[in-house]
Parts: sequence; C-alpha cells; structure tokens
Amino acid sequence: MPSFDIVSKTDVHEIDNALAGVRREIETRFDFKGSKCTVERTENDIVLLADDATKLEQMQELLRVYVTRRKLDAAALDFSAKPERAAGDALRHTVTIKQGIAQDLAKTIVKGIKDSKMKVQVSIQGDELRVTGKKRDDLQDAIAVVKRLGIEQPLQYQNFRD
Repeated sequence: MPSFDIVSKTDVHEIDNALAGVRREIETRFDFKGSKCTVERTENDIVLLADDATKLEQMQELLRVYVTRRKLDAAALDFSAKPERAAGDALRHTVTIKQGIAQDLAKTIVKGIKDSKMKVQVSIQGDELRVTGKKRDDLQDAIAVVKRLGIEQPLQYQNFRD
C-alpha cells in the first residue's frame, strides 16, 4: 500500500552555520562593540546572552535572519520562553529548536485528516506520523489537508512509497 511519513526535523549542522554567522555579525557590528553578547547551542537549545533587552531583541532578529539565509524555516525556533536575568544586568534567553512532532500536535493532525473523511489511515509512531492509503492521489490530498491546517511547526513529507 502507498504510504508516506510526516516528520519535523531541523538540520542541526545548518543551525550551527547560522550561529557562526550570528557570532561574526555580533563581533563586527558597531552597536555590539564592547558588549558581552554571546550565542551558544547545547543539544536542542540555543542560549542568547545579552547586556540589555535591546541587544537581546537584535540578537533574536539576527538569529531569525541567519536561519532563514541557511534555507531553514525560522518557525523551527521556539522563542516562547521568557528571558531571565543572568549575572549583573545581563539577560539570558533560551530558544528551543523544534525537533519531532509532539503528541498534542500529532493528535491535531490525525483529527484534521480524519475530519476530512479521506480514505487514509494515520498512525502515530513516536515523534512522526505514517499515512497509508489505497491510492497515491489520496495521499497527495492528505498532504494538502495537513498544509491547510496552518500548523506553525515546519513539517516534511518523506518516504513516499508506492
């Protein structure tokens, strides 16, 4: 039976390249001269450390720009955590890199496909979804339904098999 997988993976090497660009820009920009602003990545988190709120906002914007330049979706970065105070008057903001499909998001996708009354089966397999159907056209329609759901997290459609 034809099938495909819905996954959400972000290329960490491209994120590292984007962070290198952000670091270079921070070192060369005049408004960052003499500041102690840093960008570091640990596993699926990026830690931005800035002297004040203005510099933190500029660093967040730089991060979005450089991630987009590396042909990644900036929606893969989760800026929802609040900045916290660090040593002195500095601010620390932890940005999470979205990897995999969370259970609640997976249930939303499954519900959206089932509500469309399509003749496909959707199964949750860990942090990805497998969609199977009798016809290739049904699978393509399922992809269109998922895209219309307006999910903010970037999704990829892989392993399309006949």
